[in-house]
Amino acid sequence: MGPPPHILIVDDHAQIRESVARFLEKNGMRTTVAKDAVEMDAKLVTGHFDLLVLDVMMPGEDGLSVCRRLAPKGDLPIIMLTALGEETDRIVGLEIGADDYLAKPFNPRELLARIKSVLRRSNRDEPLAGSLAGRKVSFAHWILDTDRQVLIDGSATETPLTTSEFKLLAVLLERARMVLSRDQLLDLTAGRSAGPMDRTIDNQISRLRRKIEPDVLRPSVIKTVRNGGYCLAADVEDAI
Repeated sequence: MGPPPHILIVDDHAQIRESVARFLEKNGMRTTVAKDAVEMDAKLVTGHFDLLVLDVMMPGEDGLSVCRRLAPKGDLPIIMLTALGEETDRIVGLEIGADDYLAKPFNPRELLARIKSVLRRSNRDEPLAGSLAGRKVSFAHWILDTDRQVLIDGSATETPLTTSEFKLLAVLLERARMVLSRDQLLDLTAGRSAGPMDRTIDNQISRLRRKIEPDVLRPSVIKTVRNGGYCLAADVEDAI
């Protein structure tokens, strides 16, 4: 059994960050807390963390800005905490790279379940790429390097993927030309069922398209199938 996961909790409300830390520690996790982005950056330099719990509304640099600069690195899963009813914050958070979100006020048990789910997906002992792990595969005009989680185009320019983007793309590549519903994709990538207003997959598809489609307005690689879901409309082969 490996060391307990180390969770960094960033929230400007002392009661929230301390109570969350106590609950997670009672459930076998290590925690470190920070009151804002400045303190968070200092903690990131000096420690290794397995997941970041990040509040959106903070003084100074807000959570969305933090997520925007950290998510492209793809090495630290992020769960956003948003104000109840702030649907825009949740959508934007997912679009810029958050792995999951939870609205305040929340049940600590639900946060724990979300953390465990995200950690399962990002655990390096479990290949995120499934059957593609350790391979370089070509599709459309791209090569995906699964070991480094980067896309490479014809001019050798590399485009990094976030953990959630990489997992979703790997699922689509493994099932190329198959139509997968949003529920199927959410189950395969996140291990959970979609709620009635859950737009997680749509937002992640939108982010992926901005990175891989020649024309985002007329997607040709990841196609939308009416009343069906999404389909990777390209052949997938081992890259030479």
